[in-house]
Amino acid sequence: MTLPDPGPVADLIEAFRRSKTMFAAVSLGIFDLLGSGPMTAAAVAESLGSHPEATSRLLEACTGLGLLQSEDGIFANTPLAAAYLQTNSPNSLTGYIQYSNDALYALWSNLENAVREGTPRWAETFGWPGPIFDHFFSTPEKMRTFVLGMHGFGVLSSPSVVRAFDLSGFHAMADLGAATGHLTVAACEAWPQLRGAVFDMEKVLPVAREIVAQSPAQDRITFVAGDFFTDPLPPADLYALGRILHDWTEEKIRLLLHRIAASLPSGGGLLLAEKILDEDKRGPIHVQMQSLNMLVCTEGRERTLSEYRDLLEAAGFEDVRGVRTGKAVDAILARRK
Repeated sequence: MTLPDPGPVADLIEAFRRSKTMFAAVSLGIFDLLGSGPMTAAAVAESLGSHPEATSRLLEACTGLGLLQSEDGIFANTPLAAAYLQTNSPNSLTGYIQYSNDALYALWSNLENAVREGTPRWAETFGWPGPIFDHFFSTPEKMRTFVLGMHGFGVLSSPSVVRAFDLSGFHAMADLGAATGHLTVAACEAWPQLRGAVFDMEKVLPVAREIVAQSPAQDRITFVAGDFFTDPLPPADLYALGRILHDWTEEKIRLLLHRIAASLPSGGGLLLAEKILDEDKRGPIHVQMQSLNMLVCTEGRERTLSEYRDLLEAAGFEDVRGVRTGKAVDAILARRK
């Protein structure tokens, strides 16, 4: 009998090593340091206060991963690293990388128990008494790191989400749990008739104001503090939820959807930015991985379009349509009956 190629298994055995190499280089500040110019391994080690030979190994590994380039012992960022791995880049993903390194990496080490018990792992992993969000919003510094971590992927995906459907008939959008407001910014920049409201907790809004101030649509965007489960929602004919529903149980999702439906006029819209599983749940692989991520991190999971349709129709919505954007998240639009 001819054995299958062991390559896929061998690749998975080593996959976490590649991730951790990038995480460590970001955490140590290597890409930010090289952002000021090429350096030798010895100079990098001296600047970081790290072990010279070990630093050289890390730099060489980052070169092998295509994150750095080297010539005659001089290391420099590749365009890929300059775009996504420097904290001062407008497209930086370093916030999410730090979140992955500091929290997700440890949470995933307890995936087996999450599967056995069907519950998130924050208490087992960190000893936290409450949900993961309570910890990441516990100080202004932690909150800022978490929110900007989510922002990186939002900047890459939100423009595609807001262009997935014709939103020209809407005039006022309220983005609930908006974080930095990247979805609001993308919508108002794409649809000039639209005014936007960034709705999130008071402690999040200063970061949102910083981000929105950089947009040419800033004059059409306002800020409202509140909790979407308990506080009055801003008036709007289009509500948006960006990567919100996948965090919660169906009971909490139903509560939120009913609150939104009650605030919308007939024909008003709800735009969701979420990853969509295939109907048979056999893919896409990045959505399956994110669903496991929700298992170890939150009370939620990823869903198929049919599952979202069932939740939305039960809350009083109709004409539920989904579009695969090809980005980190997909788009769903529903209308209030």
